Amino acid sequence: MKHPLPLQALRAFVEVGQRGSIKAAAEALHVTSGAVSQQIRLLEDRVGMPLFTRERQGLRLTEAGARVHPALLGAFAQIAGASQALEDMGARQTLTVSTVATFAAAWLVPRLGRFNQRHPQIEVRVEATSALVDLRRDRVDVALRHGLGDYPGLQVTRLMAPVLVPVASPALMAGQPSIATPADCLRYPLLHDTDRADWTLWLAAHGAPDDSEDAARALRGSAFEDDFLLIRAAEAGQGLALVPQLYAQEEIAAGRLVQVLDLPWPARFAYYLVTRPDAATRPAVQAFMAWICEEAQAAR
Repeated sequence: MKHPLPLQALRAFVEVGQRGSIKAAAEALHVTSGAVSQQIRLLEDRVGMPLFTRERQGLRLTEAGARVHPALLGAFAQIAGASQALEDMGARQTLTVSTVATFAAAWLVPRLGRFNQRHPQIEVRVEATSALVDLRRDRVDVALRHGLGDYPGLQVTRLMAPVLVPVASPALMAGQPSIATPADCLRYPLLHDTDRADWTLWLAAHGAPDDSEDAARALRGSAFEDDFLLIRAAEAGQGLALVPQLYAQEEIAAGRLVQVLDLPWPARFAYYLVTRPDAATRPAVQAFMAWICEEAQAAR
């Protein structure tokens, strides 16, 4: 072949072959669907054969396309790795960490000074969001996520499981009989996170019946997307909240919240460090992973 195939067309071919969709490939490449379609047509014209079969569900690689796709996918991965290595050669390295706002404010940020002292050449950028991020598309090096650890295709390290405690506003508890058993919590509205599972599991773990009329009424309490909002609602006297102990420490110490029962309970979910396998080889990512695992071990 006299002239090399266009790199842009090959990249479009790799993305469409990997995702099975022109639209998904366009989103990954940050271009329009029309631009991707044009590059695929150009490549097919140059090689003189179809590389995809058009189906109702999307695009499927032809036999010829499937034969060359793995090699091209590996080649672009090598280019990405080499490009990242060049960026890492700078004296000042940047590390982008994504996590939820509550975890960032209550746990990560207060400890970051120790990482900065150990690795002053690494600039850490913390992005606080509850949305699920695409580590490659969103240029995120490390995500700290609260879940069950099921993150296919990514390198996952378990950090710690939060301990949940029941808390309430002192004003809500004033003049009320003290809470002596888990069942006593059912006298109050119970505030939830979005999956509304923690209170039911907590009550069951401590042998409190949750099939009574009182339980049904209490469990209909409001739900909040973020633990920070859940804590604020409890402070405002809207009900009892079951929150990670480490998130409520400041409010309890300041008297804005009280722990109504000394029955800490491990949550189903844990915090995980998640990164792409290729990103895990970067020195800055390795340094951050080693440091945060030490911090998580010390916090247990």
